[in-house]
Order: sequence, then structure tokens, then C-alpha cells
Amino acid sequence: MILLGVIVVLILWVVMAYNGLVGGRNQCQASWRQIDVQLKRRHDLVPNLVESVKDAMSYEQETLRQVIEARNAAVTAGEKAAAGGSKADAIAAENQLTQVLTRFFALSEAYPQLRANENVSRLMEELTTTENRIAFARQHYNDSVLSYNNRVQMFPGNLIAGSFNFRIEEYFQVPEAEAKPVKVDLRPG
Repeated sequence: MILLGVIVVLILWVVMAYNGLVGGRNQCQASWRQIDVQLKRRHDLVPNLVESVKDAMSYEQETLRQVIEARNAAVTAGEKAAAGGSKADAIAAENQLTQVLTRFFALSEAYPQLRANENVSRLMEELTTTENRIAFARQHYNDSVLSYNNRVQMFPGNLIAGSFNFRIEEYFQVPEAEAKPVKVDLRPG
């Protein structure tokens, strides 16, 4: 009878640990999809904003080209990640887009006619709001990854995780070089 009780408790523990790992993995995936939603919004806004400022920022065509290239690379990497590809590639592409957009925002401050243009102002405000949503979604994703990775790596959950092939998830990190403030020099030369 005692042996049967121990077996039942052990089976219940395995089931609960397994379900906790599945729930954590699903939370990570759902959090990643929330990032996708915000990134899609950003990807849709960027071409509209670039088109709106193209004439006014005639001297900054290289920056505009970089914004579009980074946006296209981020879209492609995101599609590959959604199809089962590397999240790391998508994260790197999005970080590159964030860096280029930061530089773009800093440069756009030097053009008073852009700040006065209602359409450009509205698009920039929408993009800024979207960037804030992306930051929140990334934070939520990283919190989910932390919780899940703890379950995968800590004893005794790691016994179940290893047995059922649960793997740690990658954090959405900003590379150290990109975490530094963007320096913009508006002096000709």
C-alpha cells in the first residue's frame, strides 16, 4: 500500500512538472507572438514614414535607405523565425532596425519642416508608441523566458525537462554596442 502511494505521488509529480514545463514553453511562445504583433505594426509604419519624409530629408537619403533595408531584413528574419527558423537571427535583425530608427529619429529633429508636417508627426508618434509597446512586449517575453528556463534548469524539474527534450529559450537581448546612445553629428563636413 505504501509503495502504491509512493508510485502515485511520483506519477502526479511527473505530470505536474511536465505540465508546468509545457505551460512555460507555451507562455514563451505566446509572448514571442505578442512581439511579432508589435513588430508587424512597426514594419507597416516604417515605409509610410520614410515616404513622408523622403523629400524633406533629401540630404539624408543614405539614412532612409538604411531604414528601409533594415526593415526589409527584419521582416525576412521574422518570417523565417515564424516558420521555425532561428529566433536569434530575428532578434539581431530587429535590434539593427531599432538602431537605425533611433538614428533616424535623432536626425529628423534637425528638420523643422518635418516636425511641422502633421502627417509626419502623426506617423512618428505612432512609431514611437509602437516602439514603447515593443519594449514592453520584449520585457514580458524575457520574463516568460526567465521563468521557463528556471523550470528547465533547476532541480528536480531538469530531470523531467531532460527526459522530455525541453530546451532553454533565448532572451531578447540588445547587444552592448547598440545599448550605447546614438551620437549624431549634424555639422557638414
